[in-house]
Amino acid sequence: MAIDSTALEDFSRAKRKAKFQSILSALTWKNNDLLSLYEVTSIIKPKSETYMGMRTIPVNKIIGSEGRYHDFSSAFFPKREQLRNRWCSIDSAVINDVILPPISVYSLGGYYFVRDGNHRVSVAKAQGVEFIDAEVVELDTEIPLYPGMSMKELKDKVVDYERNMFIAQYKPSYLPMGDIVFTSPGSYPEMVNHILVHKYYINQNIDYEISFEDAAKSWYENVYSPIVKEIRAEHLLAAFPGQTEGDMYMWLVRRWDEYKRENKNISAAEAVRRAGKERGKDVFHRLERYMAYYLKKLSKS
Repeated sequence: MAIDSTALEDFSRAKRKAKFQSILSALTWKNNDLLSLYEVTSIIKPKSETYMGMRTIPVNKIIGSEGRYHDFSSAFFPKREQLRNRWCSIDSAVINDVILPPISVYSLGGYYFVRDGNHRVSVAKAQGVEFIDAEVVELDTEIPLYPGMSMKELKDKVVDYERNMFIAQYKPSYLPMGDIVFTSPGSYPEMVNHILVHKYYINQNIDYEISFEDAAKSWYENVYSPIVKEIRAEHLLAAFPGQTEGDMYMWLVRRWDEYKRENKNISAAEAVRRAGKERGKDVFHRLERYMAYYLKKLSKS
Protein backbone atom coordinates (compact mmCIF):
# COMPACT_ATOMS: atom_id res chain seq x y z
CA MET A 1 0.00 0.00 0.00
CA ALA A 2 1.37 3.41 -0.99
CA ILE A 3 2.12 5.79 1.84
CA ASP A 4 -0.10 8.87 1.51
CA SER A 5 0.73 12.41 2.51
CA THR A 6 -1.54 12.27 5.56
CA ALA A 7 0.53 9.43 7.05
CA LEU A 8 3.75 11.37 6.40
CA GLU A 9 2.27 14.40 8.15
CA ASP A 10 1.12 12.21 11.04
CA PHE A 11 4.63 10.80 11.46
CA SER A 12 6.24 14.25 11.42
CA ARG A 13 3.74 15.47 13.99
CA ALA A 14 4.31 12.46 16.23
CA LYS A 15 8.09 12.82 15.93
CA ARG A 16 7.82 16.51 16.91
CA LYS A 17 5.83 15.48 19.97
CA ALA A 18 8.60 13.04 20.91
CA LYS A 19 11.16 15.84 20.55
CA PHE A 20 9.06 18.26 22.60
CA GLN A 21 8.52 15.60 25.26
CA SER A 22 12.28 15.00 25.39
CA ILE A 23 12.99 18.72 25.92
CA LEU A 24 10.27 19.04 28.56
CA SER A 25 11.52 15.97 30.38
CA ALA A 26 15.07 17.34 30.42
CA LEU A 27 13.85 20.64 31.86
CA THR A 28 11.82 18.93 34.59
CA TRP A 29 14.38 16.17 35.30
CA LYS A 30 11.90 13.47 34.35
CA ASN A 31 12.38 10.26 32.44
CA ASN A 32 11.46 10.26 28.72
CA ASP A 33 12.28 6.64 27.92
CA LEU A 34 10.08 3.62 27.66
CA LEU A 35 10.77 1.05 30.32
CA SER A 36 12.84 -1.92 29.18
CA LEU A 37 11.13 -5.22 29.98
CA TYR A 38 14.51 -6.90 30.48
CA GLU A 39 15.71 -4.27 32.95
CA VAL A 40 12.42 -4.29 34.85
CA THR A 41 12.22 -8.07 35.15
CA SER A 42 15.90 -8.29 36.14
CA ILE A 43 14.98 -6.14 39.17
CA ILE A 44 11.49 -7.44 39.97
CA LYS A 45 12.24 -11.09 39.07
CA PRO A 46 8.69 -12.39 38.37
CA LYS A 47 8.16 -15.92 39.65
CA SER A 48 5.70 -17.16 37.03
CA GLU A 49 3.93 -16.32 33.80
CA THR A 50 0.39 -17.11 32.68
CA TYR A 51 -1.02 -17.02 29.16
CA MET A 52 -4.17 -14.87 29.30
CA GLY A 53 -5.18 -15.11 25.64
CA MET A 54 -6.71 -12.32 23.58
CA ARG A 55 -7.71 -9.16 25.46
CA THR A 56 -8.67 -5.59 24.66
CA ILE A 57 -6.28 -3.43 26.68
CA PRO A 58 -6.05 0.34 27.37
CA VAL A 59 -3.38 1.97 25.19
CA ASN A 60 -2.44 4.38 27.98
CA LYS A 61 -1.37 1.43 30.15
CA ILE A 62 1.34 0.36 27.71
CA ILE A 63 4.51 1.71 29.35
CA GLY A 64 7.40 -0.34 27.98
CA SER A 65 8.81 -2.64 25.35
CA GLU A 66 10.76 -5.87 25.18
CA GLY A 67 13.18 -4.72 22.49
CA ARG A 68 12.29 -1.31 21.01
CA TYR A 69 12.39 0.89 24.11
CA HIS A 70 15.08 3.13 22.57
CA ASP A 71 12.99 3.88 19.48
CA PHE A 72 9.99 5.53 21.13
CA SER A 73 9.41 8.14 23.81
CA SER A 74 7.67 7.28 27.09
CA ALA A 75 4.39 8.34 25.40
CA PHE A 76 5.26 5.96 22.52
CA PHE A 77 5.92 8.70 19.96
CA PRO A 78 8.63 7.81 17.38
CA LYS A 79 12.10 9.20 18.15
CA ARG A 80 14.01 8.03 15.06
CA GLU A 81 13.73 8.95 11.40
CA GLN A 82 14.45 5.31 10.50
CA LEU A 83 10.98 4.42 11.80
CA ARG A 84 9.23 6.54 9.17
CA ASN A 85 8.44 3.92 6.48
CA ARG A 86 7.13 1.23 8.81
CA TRP A 87 5.25 3.74 10.94
CA CYS A 88 3.64 5.44 7.95
CA SER A 89 2.61 2.15 6.33
CA ILE A 90 0.74 1.21 9.52
CA ASP A 91 -0.78 4.68 9.80
CA SER A 92 -1.96 4.44 6.18
CA ALA A 93 -3.55 1.08 6.94
CA VAL A 94 -5.41 2.60 9.90
CA ILE A 95 -6.54 5.58 7.80
CA ASN A 96 -7.90 3.17 5.16
CA ASP A 97 -9.67 0.98 7.76
CA VAL A 98 -7.42 -2.04 7.16
CA ILE A 99 -7.75 -4.53 10.01
CA LEU A 100 -4.36 -5.10 11.61
CA PRO A 101 -3.36 -8.17 13.64
CA PRO A 102 -3.37 -7.85 17.44
CA ILE A 103 -0.21 -6.83 19.21
CA SER A 104 1.56 -9.11 21.69
CA VAL A 105 2.30 -7.90 25.22
CA TYR A 106 3.48 -8.89 28.68
CA SER A 107 1.25 -7.76 31.54
CA LEU A 108 3.16 -6.69 34.64
CA GLY A 109 1.64 -4.99 37.67
CA GLY A 110 -1.44 -3.93 35.71
CA TYR A 111 0.62 -2.34 32.90
CA TYR A 112 1.91 -3.67 29.61
CA PHE A 113 5.21 -4.17 27.78
CA VAL A 114 5.12 -4.72 24.02
CA ARG A 115 6.59 -7.95 22.68
CA ASP A 116 5.46 -7.40 19.08
CA GLY A 117 3.61 -4.41 17.62
CA ASN A 118 5.52 -1.35 18.82
CA HIS A 119 4.73 0.65 15.65
CA ARG A 120 1.04 -0.25 15.94
CA VAL A 121 1.00 1.04 19.51
CA SER A 122 2.77 4.24 18.46
CA VAL A 123 0.25 4.87 15.68
CA ALA A 124 -2.61 4.16 18.09
CA LYS A 125 -1.19 6.72 20.51
CA ALA A 126 -0.83 9.31 17.75
CA GLN A 127 -4.39 8.65 16.53
CA GLY A 128 -5.84 8.94 20.02
CA VAL A 129 -7.02 5.32 20.06
CA GLU A 130 -8.04 4.30 23.60
CA PHE A 131 -8.02 0.49 23.31
CA ILE A 132 -6.15 -2.08 21.25
CA ASP A 133 -6.45 -5.85 20.83
CA ALA A 134 -3.55 -7.79 22.32
CA GLU A 135 -2.38 -11.29 23.04
CA VAL A 136 -1.43 -11.14 26.73
CA VAL A 137 1.05 -13.08 28.86
CA GLU A 138 0.86 -12.09 32.53
CA LEU A 139 3.96 -11.95 34.77
CA ASP A 140 3.41 -11.92 38.52
CA THR A 141 4.65 -9.02 40.67
CA GLU A 142 3.65 -7.18 43.82
CA ILE A 143 5.65 -4.07 42.87
CA PRO A 144 3.45 -1.17 41.69
CA LEU A 145 4.31 0.33 38.28
CA TYR A 146 3.11 3.52 36.58
CA PRO A 147 3.64 5.41 33.29
CA GLY A 148 6.81 7.50 33.10
CA MET A 149 8.45 5.51 35.86
CA SER A 150 12.25 5.65 35.79
CA MET A 151 14.51 2.71 36.55
CA LYS A 152 15.66 4.53 39.72
CA GLU A 153 12.07 4.90 40.88
CA LEU A 154 11.45 1.22 40.16
CA LYS A 155 14.57 0.23 42.12
CA ASP A 156 13.43 2.40 45.04
CA LYS A 157 10.02 0.67 44.98
CA VAL A 158 11.68 -2.75 45.00
CA VAL A 159 14.00 -1.79 47.86
CA ASP A 160 11.05 -0.46 49.91
CA TYR A 161 9.12 -3.66 49.20
CA GLU A 162 12.04 -5.88 50.23
CA ARG A 163 12.64 -3.88 53.42
CA ASN A 164 8.95 -4.08 54.36
CA MET A 165 8.92 -7.82 53.64
CA PHE A 166 11.99 -8.32 55.85
CA ILE A 167 10.40 -6.35 58.70
CA ALA A 168 7.07 -8.18 58.34
CA GLN A 169 8.73 -11.62 58.31
CA TYR A 170 11.43 -11.21 60.95
CA LYS A 171 10.00 -8.37 63.13
CA PRO A 172 13.55 -7.10 63.79
CA SER A 173 12.97 -4.92 66.87
CA TYR A 174 16.27 -6.42 68.04
CA LEU A 175 18.16 -4.68 65.20
CA PRO A 176 18.69 -0.90 64.79
CA MET A 177 16.96 -0.81 61.40
CA GLY A 178 17.39 2.95 61.22
CA ASP A 179 21.13 2.31 60.87
CA ILE A 180 20.76 -0.56 58.38
CA VAL A 181 19.62 1.04 55.13
CA PHE A 182 20.18 -0.24 51.60
CA THR A 183 19.41 1.40 48.25
CA SER A 184 20.04 -1.54 45.88
CA PRO A 185 17.45 -4.23 45.07
CA GLY A 186 18.31 -7.61 46.53
CA SER A 187 20.26 -6.21 49.49
CA TYR A 188 17.77 -7.09 52.23
CA PRO A 189 17.46 -10.74 51.05
CA GLU A 190 21.26 -10.81 50.84
CA MET A 191 21.47 -9.50 54.41
CA VAL A 192 19.26 -12.38 55.54
CA ASN A 193 21.66 -14.77 53.82
CA HIS A 194 24.60 -13.15 55.64
CA ILE A 195 22.81 -13.66 58.96
CA LEU A 196 22.00 -17.29 58.13
CA VAL A 197 25.63 -17.98 57.17
CA HIS A 198 26.74 -16.32 60.43
CA LYS A 199 24.20 -18.50 62.29
CA TYR A 200 25.58 -21.62 60.61
CA TYR A 201 29.15 -20.90 61.75
CA ILE A 202 28.04 -20.15 65.31
CA ASN A 203 26.14 -23.44 65.42
CA GLN A 204 29.30 -25.33 64.48
CA ASN A 205 30.76 -24.54 67.89
CA ILE A 206 27.78 -25.06 70.18
CA ASP A 207 25.53 -28.02 70.95
CA TYR A 208 22.19 -26.26 70.42
CA GLU A 209 20.47 -24.30 67.64
CA ILE A 210 20.52 -20.54 68.17
CA SER A 211 17.56 -18.47 67.01
CA PHE A 212 17.55 -16.16 64.00
CA GLU A 213 17.18 -13.26 66.43
CA ASP A 214 20.32 -14.16 68.37
CA ALA A 215 22.23 -14.78 65.13
CA ALA A 216 21.11 -11.39 63.79
CA LYS A 217 22.24 -9.62 66.97
CA SER A 218 25.62 -11.34 66.78
CA TRP A 219 25.95 -10.56 63.06
CA TYR A 220 25.24 -6.88 63.70
CA GLU A 221 27.67 -6.63 66.63
CA ASN A 222 30.50 -8.77 65.25
CA VAL A 223 30.27 -8.40 61.46
CA TYR A 224 28.24 -5.41 60.31
CA SER A 225 29.24 -2.84 62.95
CA PRO A 226 33.03 -3.44 62.77
CA ILE A 227 32.99 -3.07 58.98
CA VAL A 228 30.87 0.11 59.19
CA LYS A 229 33.32 1.46 61.78
CA GLU A 230 36.16 0.96 59.29
CA ILE A 231 34.10 2.63 56.55
CA ARG A 232 33.70 5.68 58.77
CA ALA A 233 37.37 5.69 59.77
CA GLU A 234 38.43 5.67 56.11
CA HIS A 235 35.77 8.27 55.13
CA LEU A 236 34.84 5.91 52.33
CA LEU A 237 31.33 7.29 51.75
CA ALA A 238 32.85 10.47 50.33
CA ALA A 239 33.99 8.44 47.32
CA PHE A 240 30.50 6.94 46.83
CA PRO A 241 27.96 9.79 46.60
CA GLY A 242 24.39 8.69 47.24
CA GLN A 243 25.40 5.41 48.87
CA THR A 244 24.60 4.41 52.44
CA GLU A 245 26.77 2.64 54.99
CA GLY A 246 24.66 -0.46 54.32
CA ASP A 247 25.42 -0.23 50.59
CA MET A 248 29.11 0.11 51.39
CA TYR A 249 28.98 -2.87 53.74
CA MET A 250 27.51 -5.06 50.97
CA TRP A 251 30.03 -3.84 48.40
CA LEU A 252 32.97 -4.33 50.75
CA VAL A 253 31.94 -7.83 51.79
CA ARG A 254 31.94 -8.82 48.11
CA ARG A 255 35.32 -7.14 47.57
CA TRP A 256 36.66 -8.77 50.73
CA ASP A 257 35.70 -12.18 49.32
CA GLU A 258 37.65 -11.35 46.16
CA TYR A 259 40.69 -10.20 48.14
CA LYS A 260 40.64 -13.38 50.26
CA ARG A 261 41.15 -15.46 47.13
CA GLU A 262 44.51 -13.71 46.83
CA ASN A 263 45.29 -13.53 50.55
CA LYS A 264 43.23 -15.67 52.94
CA ASN A 265 44.47 -13.73 55.96
CA ILE A 266 43.41 -10.25 54.83
CA SER A 267 41.40 -8.49 57.57
CA ALA A 268 38.22 -6.46 57.15
CA ALA A 269 40.14 -3.26 57.98
CA GLU A 270 42.76 -4.02 55.33
CA ALA A 271 40.03 -4.82 52.81
CA VAL A 272 38.34 -1.46 53.50
CA ARG A 273 41.59 0.46 53.08
CA ARG A 274 42.45 -1.38 49.88
CA ALA A 275 38.98 -0.84 48.41
CA GLY A 276 39.14 2.85 49.35
CA LYS A 277 42.43 3.30 47.50
CA GLU A 278 41.07 1.51 44.44
CA ARG A 279 37.94 3.64 44.48
CA GLY A 280 40.00 6.82 44.76
CA LYS A 281 42.01 5.81 41.71
CA ASP A 282 38.80 5.04 39.79
CA VAL A 283 37.36 8.48 40.58
CA PHE A 284 40.62 10.18 39.54
CA HIS A 285 40.80 8.25 36.24
CA ARG A 286 37.17 9.06 35.40
CA LEU A 287 37.78 12.75 36.11
CA GLU A 288 40.94 12.61 34.00
CA ARG A 289 39.04 11.03 31.06
CA TYR A 290 36.23 13.56 31.38
CA MET A 291 38.65 16.52 31.34
CA ALA A 292 40.45 15.09 28.28
CA TYR A 293 37.10 14.67 26.49
CA TYR A 294 35.97 18.18 27.47
CA LEU A 295 39.23 19.80 26.34
CA LYS A 296 39.06 17.92 23.03
CA LYS A 297 35.54 19.21 22.39
CA LEU A 298 36.61 22.71 23.40
CA SER A 299 39.49 22.66 20.91
CA LYS A 300 37.08 21.80 18.07
CA SER A 301 34.58 24.53 18.86
